[in-house]
Amino acid sequence: MPEGPAAGGAPPIEVRGLTKRYGEIVAVDGVDLTIEPGDVFGYLGPNGAGKTTSLRMMLGLIRPTAGSVRVFGRDPQVSVAALDGVAGFVEAPSFYPYFSGRRNLELFAALDGPAIGSAARIDEVLEVVSLRDRAKDRVRGYSHGMRQRLGIAAALLRSPRLLILDEPTTGLDPAGMRDMRELVLDLAARRITVLLSSHLLVEVDELCNRVAIVRKGSIAYEGSLAELRQTAGLSYLVRTTDDERAREILSRQPNVRAIEADTSEGLSFKAADERSVGHFSLGLAEAGIGVLELSPKHATLEELFFRLTEDRASPAPHAAEPAETPVAA
Repeated sequence: MPEGPAAGGAPPIEVRGLTKRYGEIVAVDGVDLTIEPGDVFGYLGPNGAGKTTSLRMMLGLIRPTAGSVRVFGRDPQVSVAALDGVAGFVEAPSFYPYFSGRRNLELFAALDGPAIGSAARIDEVLEVVSLRDRAKDRVRGYSHGMRQRLGIAAALLRSPRLLILDEPTTGLDPAGMRDMRELVLDLAARRITVLLSSHLLVEVDELCNRVAIVRKGSIAYEGSLAELRQTAGLSYLVRTTDDERAREILSRQPNVRAIEADTSEGLSFKAADERSVGHFSLGLAEAGIGVLELSPKHATLEELFFRLTEDRASPAPHAAEPAETPVAA
């Protein structure tokens, strides 16, 4: 049955109970997430965690076993109109290698009509991705990073409100990764909502305001990076003139506990509250131990990621994501 118009104010992506099974193997397991307008949303997880399979279902490329997807309030399984205002690529974008970058964009634009593929519009997107000077070169001579940027240019032809990027920096050298991060930040500044699938923690930490962390097909966490760090609590690092005696004093404090000891960096500990930290520092002073450093220590995204995704028990069987033909939206 045809769908009506998109719901006013509907989020770019809303997923509930999304599941994909291949026989007895579960690739995506009951995923719930919401991407709000203006988000740079990181879909973060190890290779084989179900990220790409989830993206394919969000784009209507494969049918879910269970659950629902709404893109701006519409179901992409019911109508391709749900993907109006959506662009991007799943896995690596594909091009005709013997054609120029510009000619490839002209062919992509022809799928959406002449207004999309005007010379001025193609020039504009080539400028955004810093490929205007190489537009006449054949794609076979492009580096991997240039092909990734050309894929984003093809997506931008549609003037998307939502851009989906699957591992856009995979295989890039450090300079290419830097350029891609700068490009994504530029797109976000243009008020484009970005869904960025990645397994690179530094990339997500630098680019994203909200994340979903996937563990074996299921969401282990969804929310802001700031909230994620708060869930880990705050620890402290202390360096003193006598760390061995300081550790003895710390062990006698009622609301303070050591979490690691490293004579080269000092002592790390957790405290129930700031007052407990104050009592500990007074105890050091009373023992004649000088405090060289006492500072709060926030958990890194890497620490939080492994805490949420590492195996803690024998899991039910899950699949590595099945190989399928790369798709550009």
